[in-house]
Amino acid sequence: MSIATVNPTNGRTLETFEALDADGIEACLAEAARTAADYRRTTFAERSAMLSRAADLLEEDAEAVARTMTTEMGKPLAAARAEAAKCVKAMRWYAAHAEGLLADEHPADADVRDAGASSVRVVHRPVGVVLAVMPWNFPLWQVVRFAAPALMAGNVGLLKHASNVPRTALYLGDLFHRAGFPRGCFQTLLIGSGAVEAVLRDPRVAAATLTGSEPAGRAVAATAGDEVKKTVLELGGSDPYVVMPSADVARAARTAVTARVQNNGQSCIAAKRFIVHTDVYDEFAELFTEGMRALVVGDPMLDTTDVGPLATESGRRDVEELVEDAVRLGAGVLCGGRRPPGHDEGWFYEPTVLADITGEMRIDLEETFGPVATLYRVGSLDEAVERANHTPFGLSSNVWTRDDADVERFVRDLEAGGVFVNGMTASHPALPFGGVKRSGYGRELSGHGIREFCNITTVWRAAETDGG
Repeated sequence: MSIATVNPTNGRTLETFEALDADGIEACLAEAARTAADYRRTTFAERSAMLSRAADLLEEDAEAVARTMTTEMGKPLAAARAEAAKCVKAMRWYAAHAEGLLADEHPADADVRDAGASSVRVVHRPVGVVLAVMPWNFPLWQVVRFAAPALMAGNVGLLKHASNVPRTALYLGDLFHRAGFPRGCFQTLLIGSGAVEAVLRDPRVAAATLTGSEPAGRAVAATAGDEVKKTVLELGGSDPYVVMPSADVARAARTAVTARVQNNGQSCIAAKRFIVHTDVYDEFAELFTEGMRALVVGDPMLDTTDVGPLATESGRRDVEELVEDAVRLGAGVLCGGRRPPGHDEGWFYEPTVLADITGEMRIDLEETFGPVATLYRVGSLDEAVERANHTPFGLSSNVWTRDDADVERFVRDLEAGGVFVNGMTASHPALPFGGVKRSGYGRELSGHGIREFCNITTVWRAAETDGG
C-alpha cells in the first residue's frame, strides 16, 4: 500500500508521499536516541508546559485538523471535530496529573524495617524511545492517547502511522515541535509496514505500542518477544451489547445506534453484537432497526450526514463479504445490506441490521469493521453471558439492566477489559483502556497507561548499624 491521501468519498488520490529510505530512518533513530538521553532529565513542570502548549495549538488548529481527518478517512466532520477536542482534553489532563500519577511510592515503615532497610522507595523512570504503530480510524486520538502520557513520563516517541493518513501523521510530528518539545521527542516516520520490524529490532528502540488488527499485533509482538522488548497491544473487538428485561429499552435502542455506527462503524470499541433477552427482543429490534434505517449516509463534510464512507475500498469489500456470507447461510436483513443507491463514487455502505445469526456464519466470530449490527435472541442471563463471551475478542462490553444482581454477574463473568452499564463504551484519559484475549494486553490511559512505559525501580537503602 502506497503512502497517500485518498479521499474515500470519491476514491480520488489527492497526494502521495515518498517513504523514508534507510538513511532517513537511521537519522530519525539517531535523533530520537540523542534526545532521549537529555529529555529524560527534564522536570514535570517543563514537560507540562510543553504539553499544555501543544493542547493550545491543537485547539487553535482544530477545524483544519478535523477537515484533514475527514478528507483522509471519511469520518463525519462533526465526529472529527469532537476527536480533536478530546485530544486537547487528554493533553491537558496528563499535563495536570502526570506528576502525581508517577509520584514516588513509599512502602510502610514496618515493611521497610523487615527488609533490612532504613528507607525504600519506588520510582518511575522513562524507558527511552518507544515506537508507536497506529491505525487510521481515530488518526489523531489513537496517537495522542499514547503521546501525551509517554512524553509526560520522559519518553520519546517514533510514530509509524497508517499509510492512508499521512497528512494527519505529519501534522502530529510538527505539533509537538511547535509546542517546544525538542525535535527528536516525537517524530513521524513515513514508512510502510514492511519497515517496522527493522525499526523495532533496533537496539535504540526500547518498547512498542500498537493499535490495529490482530495480524499486525501478532507480528509486532513476535518481533518484540524475540528482542525481549515491552509491548502494549490494543487489537480488534467484537463488543457485546446486552439488553436485559429490566432495561430502559427505548433508551438502549437509541444509544445502540450511536454505539454501532460511531466513526462509520469503524471502531474497535463499537458495539457489534446485540444480545437481547427474548422478553424485550421484539421491541428492541424494531426500535433499533428504525434508528439505523433513519441514518443519513452521505458526504462526511456535511453536518447533515450521520454516516460517511468506509475508509478504504478493501474495507468495504470485507464488510460486503461478511454480510453476503451471512445472508447466504440464512441471516435475515432487517435493514441495509447493500451499497446505498445514488453513491456510485466512494466507499459507502448502508447501516445494516442482521438477525438469525448462526455459528456457521463468518460474521458470528469475525470482527465487522463497518456499520453492520448482528442481533441475537437469548432466554436467560446465563445464555446472555455465554453468548457475550462467545468470541475470540474481549475489548469492552455494554450491559443494559436496572437489576443490581445482573450487573454484579456481568462484571464477574464477562471476558472483557471494560463493562459499561446503561451506556456505550467510551475512552477517557482518567480510565484505563485495553482488552483481554485476542483484543490484546496492557492498558492505555490513566495511571495504568502512563506506567506501562516506565522502568519501575526499587531504591533500597540499608539501615545503619553500630560500628565496633
